[in-house]
Amino acid sequence: MAKLLNEYEKPTKEHFKILFLSWAGWVFDFYDLILYTFLMIPIKHELNFSDVQISFVLGASLAATAVGGVIFGFLSDRYGRKRVLQWTILTYSIGTFLSGFSYNIELLLLFRIITGLGVGGEWGTGQTYIGETFPAKVRGRYGAFMQTGAPIGIALATLVGGYIAPEIGWRLCFFVSIIPAILVIFIRKKLPESDIWEERKKLIDSGQLSKEEIKTENKNKFFILFDPEYRKFFILALVLAIFDMSAYWFTYSWMPGYLNQQRQFSMAKSALFMLVTQGGGFIGYFTFGFVADKLGRRPAYSIYSVIMSFGLIMITTMWDVIAVHHELILVCMFLVGFGTGMFGGYGPLFSELFPTKIRGTAMGAAFNLARGIQFFTPVIIAVIATSYGLGGGISIAAIFALLTGMWIWTFPETRGKKVTVLRFDQ
Repeated sequence: MAKLLNEYEKPTKEHFKILFLSWAGWVFDFYDLILYTFLMIPIKHELNFSDVQISFVLGASLAATAVGGVIFGFLSDRYGRKRVLQWTILTYSIGTFLSGFSYNIELLLLFRIITGLGVGGEWGTGQTYIGETFPAKVRGRYGAFMQTGAPIGIALATLVGGYIAPEIGWRLCFFVSIIPAILVIFIRKKLPESDIWEERKKLIDSGQLSKEEIKTENKNKFFILFDPEYRKFFILALVLAIFDMSAYWFTYSWMPGYLNQQRQFSMAKSALFMLVTQGGGFIGYFTFGFVADKLGRRPAYSIYSVIMSFGLIMITTMWDVIAVHHELILVCMFLVGFGTGMFGGYGPLFSELFPTKIRGTAMGAAFNLARGIQFFTPVIIAVIATSYGLGGGISIAAIFALLTGMWIWTFPETRGKKVTVLRFDQ
């Protein structure tokens, strides 16, 4: 039997093809989702929406990521990682393009939900792809490297939303976002399928699975997550993701608006400060994998969660203390972004916890159900802001960041686990 991709000592050209195109899909995934947070204010003014209405639309798109994560995770376990990765990119690209045609709340809501479905599916599919194909000893760093697509996508959305949108208008910004669909052409031609997934499909087609495995194969993949064998880890993973997602979206859903409305920054200056945050995010994501491979998954999460929490407290409740020195604000914005690097741990961690037959479903469901719960986050911040300002709502993120760093210690340490066709081994 030929050597599987994850059995190589070092990553090869095929590995880097998978990494690059999964990463690129994640860049535009996050770009499409975050672009809306910069366009919320011009959309609100043109279409006469309230803060709660415009926040509700963002919340609905986040809720749709949960549905997309479950659906596309199930489809990737059935039809393959490569094919479904294409479907997710097409879905979010089309949803963002259609958003430019919105002229009322109903249409905008519909199109942002379509975007959310694709966004929810892309992460789980791409991370499953990387987790199954990269060697165990470097899985952490390359899984984390894929996550650097998030700050790159946010930075791109910042440039478009902060500098280009005022010149061309929010509708045209949505229209040009169809460009990521071109990635599908390269994925179809350049990428190999996950060979672990293919090996499992061969076992199924040839009838070599045990009766128990066949019974499991015919069962709904989502419900398998609640079987006694997997239930504990799935619930632990879901709670971890909920804490971390809450830290993230309490931070970013209103951050441009916070800087613009409460701190009286221009949109261009808000964009500049957001770019500093995403510079920190890129470095945080990039370094997290090395820290996780060196110290373990649990210590890495804790270190980065404390850094994020500290930065958040300083730019919200302690703003008046650091505002006298702009360089301190920039440092703390950088630390907030750097701390979000802990998101780089999810792909490797979830790959190591779940077997091939449900890996796509488990990763897509846990990560995106947690993101879907953030439906309430933008609205909660808008409501809290009426009494305590947007900074008061955003400061709650610091609590969730610390909870993430503590909760990770309920997991076993999975550093160095080998991913195989049927299970993971020591």
